[in-house]
Amino acid sequence: MTGLSFYEKRDIQNRLKTGKYSENLPEFCYDFLVGIENNTSTLTRYNYSMDIAVFMDYLSRYVIKKPVENISLEDMDKIKSRHIEQFLSYLSYYDKDGKENKNGEKGKARKLASIRSLFKYLFNHDMISSNVASKVETPKLHSKEITRLEQNEVEKLMNVVENPCTFTERQKNYDKNTFERDNAIITLFLGTGIRISELVGLDIDSFDFSQNAFIVTRKGGNQTMLYFSNTVAQALKTWLEKRSTLELPNDEKAMFISLQRKRISVRAVENLVKKFAKEASPLKNISPHKLRSTFGTNLYRETKDIYIVADVLGHKDVNTTKRHYAAISEDMRKSVADKVKIRNDD
Repeated sequence: MTGLSFYEKRDIQNRLKTGKYSENLPEFCYDFLVGIENNTSTLTRYNYSMDIAVFMDYLSRYVIKKPVENISLEDMDKIKSRHIEQFLSYLSYYDKDGKENKNGEKGKARKLASIRSLFKYLFNHDMISSNVASKVETPKLHSKEITRLEQNEVEKLMNVVENPCTFTERQKNYDKNTFERDNAIITLFLGTGIRISELVGLDIDSFDFSQNAFIVTRKGGNQTMLYFSNTVAQALKTWLEKRSTLELPNDEKAMFISLQRKRISVRAVENLVKKFAKEASPLKNISPHKLRSTFGTNLYRETKDIYIVADVLGHKDVNTTKRHYAAISEDMRKSVADKVKIRNDD
């Protein structure tokens, strides 16, 4: 896959993984995955294939009671909404291929969305007589309080990156080789709020330091130009100076490099963020997404404009942003309590 971009390689991998899941599914499932190709991303179809594989395995074992590959459209036409509701209950805790699995509200909701999409496709293409999945209610999702870093914790985190106190000598020696990179990564998260997948996919030619701007590829493949502060710019430039001293393949364009001299992985970024955050804020389970939440919170407080926050974070629906940052509105409601005058002497 030489010469392909990070996103092209990722799409190929998603296609291969989707094919692996779908090869043992009934033919109509393959038809469904092909049929939605023009309106979905490769990642969406990969997730659908995983979810549908779990559903078909459940039907095979407990409802239709025949091998998955032998499940027919006639069998699917006999499925009732109660079977899907029972499947959602089953998802709370189940065993598959000798591995224990469990799903909470979000996991159940995602699998139901996949099943609904499958039934909708089959019904719209006259393969089944009714769309029973549309009658099943989505599990109620309880909103969770946003975990984010306060300003003093942000400063402590940056200090830990520069000078970790509790690390072993071996860890400190390791971090001497990665300080510039790790500092740039965490600074970029806190200064722009990009997703971890977006950060990993960045190339050196994604950046224009004359404008303090960079191109980021959002979920779904759309590209957006974002801007960063001089603090972020300095951290990135320091890392690029270090990067220029590394012996890398001529065609390696990745902005952030692992010690194996290749594009850093999502898991490696997750691990380095958690490593530093654990010392800076031990009671909070800080991940790259929590750094994104920290940025979003600060941006909302500074701008008081939910639409700007939604645009910068890359939320397609502003209601997503409102759900995530609704709690911050409490601060704003308090701050404007005395702004409207009832009497002139107020």
